[in-house]
Amino acid sequence: MSAPVVDVWGPVAPGARSSFPPAPEPHDEWALAGGAAWVYYSPLNRRQLIRPVILSDGFSSGSSNLDQLWHGLEENGDYRFISELHATGRDVIILGYHDRTASITDNADTAIECIRRATAERVGNAKLTVGGFSMGGLVTRYALARMEQDPTLADHETSLYFSYDTPHQGAWFPIALQAFTHFATDNWGDTPAIGPVLRQFSGLLNSPAAKQMARWHIEKADATPEEASERTAFMRALDEVGGWPRNLRKIGVANGVDTGSGNGIKAGATAVKCGGDTLTDTWLKPQAQGEAEVARLQQTGAGPVSVRTSGLPDIDGAPGGLFSVPSPEGDTGSFGLAGLLMGLLGNTVDPDVITTSCFIPTVSAVGAGDIDDRKALYQPITPDSSALDSFACAGRNEGHTAMTEELGSWLVNEITATG
Repeated sequence: MSAPVVDVWGPVAPGARSSFPPAPEPHDEWALAGGAAWVYYSPLNRRQLIRPVILSDGFSSGSSNLDQLWHGLEENGDYRFISELHATGRDVIILGYHDRTASITDNADTAIECIRRATAERVGNAKLTVGGFSMGGLVTRYALARMEQDPTLADHETSLYFSYDTPHQGAWFPIALQAFTHFATDNWGDTPAIGPVLRQFSGLLNSPAAKQMARWHIEKADATPEEASERTAFMRALDEVGGWPRNLRKIGVANGVDTGSGNGIKAGATAVKCGGDTLTDTWLKPQAQGEAEVARLQQTGAGPVSVRTSGLPDIDGAPGGLFSVPSPEGDTGSFGLAGLLMGLLGNTVDPDVITTSCFIPTVSAVGAGDIDDRKALYQPITPDSSALDSFACAGRNEGHTAMTEELGSWLVNEITATG
């Protein structure tokens, strides 16, 4: 199983891997306003920046971790992406952020500074390749488009933009999971040990970046799912700079299939259920179409809270990149995370847990349709339906930002072919 480049829940997940083997010492490190960039020259270029490729980090908790990024890009057990880029004479710049939950437009300022630094330090006139993983693809998409539209900013001198399982049309955080996280935080957020963990997750789901990415969001367990005002404002800002960068080639990959085949998760099935010291007959279900009850939340000794939705598609089972699949490294998936938190709250969790679900629908990752359109979610994707000039999809629905030979080699070949 290939490790993800971007781990959605990050180090705040209980039991998550807390450290990674150290990345090689970068040849250079750039301190940027709002982040940092780590530069690894190709061995072919004799410690000179000649053909820069900027790889942006994505959404997770806290600040970017070079060791984890290197692990996902290079030591993932499937494809050594950085080594393959180096073999083509490309210099790799890994772009990280001080706060990966900050507004996408704020982190885009950091990306713009990184692009300008790369063009200033580059030897020769080779064009840049710029893109990112998960939310990093949105950060760099907006940054490049803004550089084209804002006359006060320099030319980005970029010939290729790429995205890797990026939520161009929105991401899906299951409403049942959002509701449970907020419910647990409201009731046990001040409890020693587990309280800080719950507050971190609730805060992560209510962060600016999460609200901008999520197609449907709730701030409290009893709220109505809707597009957050932060997302509306971000989409307006993206439109104001043209939606996409224009003066370059745009490509992308999806960790989901393009055939329309779902991941096998059945709408309305019980994903996770528990009972015990703090919760009674509490369960979460994958999203179903139409009028649906997706969660029942009950604090022991209190009345139940029913979480209902209306008009949403059965998106948990849609083709696309999955929340991190559980692994020995501690990844918990989506419903698996809820099960873990239930157990930490002193409850017995039923063993038959559906741990994961769709996070970035394929149709979103390749910009080929709206994720609130059930037909678009489950129909085959054709090249002419995408906003990208070219794209590749995985042969199976796999973990979000998993670096595989299938997708990594396609991306390296496209970068090389661009010149």
